[in-house]
Amino acid sequence: MTGTEAPRSFRLAYVPGVTPTKWVRTWHERMPDVPLDLVAVSAAEAPDVLRRGDADAGLVRLPIDREGLSAIPLYTETTVVVVPKDHVVTAVDEVSPEDLADDVVLHPLDDTLDWGGRPGRPAIERPATTGEAIELVAAGVGVLVVPQSLARLHHRRDLTYRPLTDAPQSRVALSWPEDETTDEVEEFIGIVRGRTVNSTRGRRPAAPAQPQEQRQAAGGARRKPAAGRSSGTSAGRSQRSGGSRSARRGKPRRRS
Repeated sequence: MTGTEAPRSFRLAYVPGVTPTKWVRTWHERMPDVPLDLVAVSAAEAPDVLRRGDADAGLVRLPIDREGLSAIPLYTETTVVVVPKDHVVTAVDEVSPEDLADDVVLHPLDDTLDWGGRPGRPAIERPATTGEAIELVAAGVGVLVVPQSLARLHHRRDLTYRPLTDAPQSRVALSWPEDETTDEVEEFIGIVRGRTVNSTRGRRPAAPAQPQEQRQAAGGARRKPAAGRSSGTSAGRSQRSGGSRSARRGKPRRRS
């Protein structure tokens, strides 16, 4: 590497609502020589960013188009409904889809929840983004169903949220190009899976095998007794003790 060439970095894409802070901190501790660059992307564009090679890996929301990509699910988020603070559902700890039957439920174009049938009444138009939908909720136009992390991301003082039961949930996953499972990707997989620094990552090469000639030579050296030494120590002790007894038997005893 020349003096002007920058060190290789690890590029990690992440979608709105996902907080990679703890994993990034662990990366800096374990890989201080490899900078980690964060790349903020929308949920919709994340798969193409990875396929183009604009990021080495990404924290994405499932489901995604898996063509050419590998993915490891990490966790599942609670689904919540965002409402004004004076909404009737704030009187309960959780909400069912039936409780929203009379509400306009906004459906932004960047929605990541895989709905079979949405609760409530549809809005006349779909907002372009979750951020715009939040503004409409604050204006009293309707309510919004999102993963809990997005409700926290777009927090406002005049809004609150409640868990929504019997609703689809968002799964967060680590994804990367399946043909680019590099050592850095393996390292980050280990981090998000909670492996310790001494854990095997799966790409470590096996120890080289010892040549047969060396094994034979080492074995022969162990079997060959040292010069001048008896290979049977018990026999040597027997000979020494036997000789001593013979000497005692040969000595006459004095009579009183």
